[in-house]
Amino acid sequence: MAITAGYDVGGAHLKVALAENGRTIAAAQFACPLWQGLDRLDAAFAQAAALTERADFHAATMTGELCELFPDRATGVRTLVDRLAALLGSGVHIWSGARGFLAPELARDETRAVASTNFLASAQLIARRLPNALLIDMGSTTTDIIPVVSGRPAPRGLTDGERLATGELVYTGLTRTDLSVVAHAAPLRGRNQRLAAGGFATMADVRRILGELDEDADQQDTADRRGKSLDESVARLARAFGCDGSDATLAEWRQAARTIAGQQTRELRAAVDEVLVATPVSAVEPVVVAGIGAAIVEQLAADLGRAAIPFADIAQAAADCRTWATRCAPAVAVALLGP
Repeated sequence: MAITAGYDVGGAHLKVALAENGRTIAAAQFACPLWQGLDRLDAAFAQAAALTERADFHAATMTGELCELFPDRATGVRTLVDRLAALLGSGVHIWSGARGFLAPELARDETRAVASTNFLASAQLIARRLPNALLIDMGSTTTDIIPVVSGRPAPRGLTDGERLATGELVYTGLTRTDLSVVAHAAPLRGRNQRLAAGGFATMADVRRILGELDEDADQQDTADRRGKSLDESVARLARAFGCDGSDATLAEWRQAARTIAGQQTRELRAAVDEVLVATPVSAVEPVVVAGIGAAIVEQLAADLGRAAIPFADIAQAAADCRTWATRCAPAVAVALLGP
């Protein structure tokens, strides 16, 4: 059977999946700090080659057009489409949201349809399996909250700007989010205090201190470009409090981290509630959980009183790639939806 490779070109990661005969047979993620230059994308594709050289067809979606490398989104889309065609051949199929897949030469002229519509691919695949559901995909940087109603994706917004306004896109993620964006204050040693906003620590540090972070899911540099040990994460968290790690016990730092993580979860719950008020999905319908923050989303689903279905189930993923099939939902979706 023919194998299709799916790609999700983000601003920080390249996600890749392989599909064969309606099933996901492989999935992986590669660091790709696109804001540093297109050569980073080339390097990520070189890392992925051992996986993608098996593919007969290629399908791609993107969010990387929004990164600082490009002066505007339209330029980003055209640049990335051209690079994908150069790397994969002119036969690559570019996901264009409601328009489906387009050839590169057509996708260059449909920048609005191509830009950051990867969430629609995930939702479209879910709609083929479940007529009604709520997709929550928590990645490293953002979280998508997309209703599926009567067998169709039902977002109220399509662009990032529109979805930020509707609550369907929340700029908070499991690892890359600056913790001072999540919380402006937190308790330490029995006293609530303001936090320093200077890029001192990220949510990766918070989750690592809490023991909630799989290291293979954290592929970017730390805020201070030092290591990822527990002590180094505590040191970064402490700086956000204007302190050193030795100024409190590990238990006290964990309590502070737990409070910050709770504030992030509450922000997500508020966005979910906003989405469900506008586009009701019956309480008996499940949450399809995706992204590297799938475990956090599972707990959110439990708090909502809804069943949680891993995206790997929707993708009919092989046993050896279930974790990454859930984490790389848009790449998996375009692989399964593509030719």
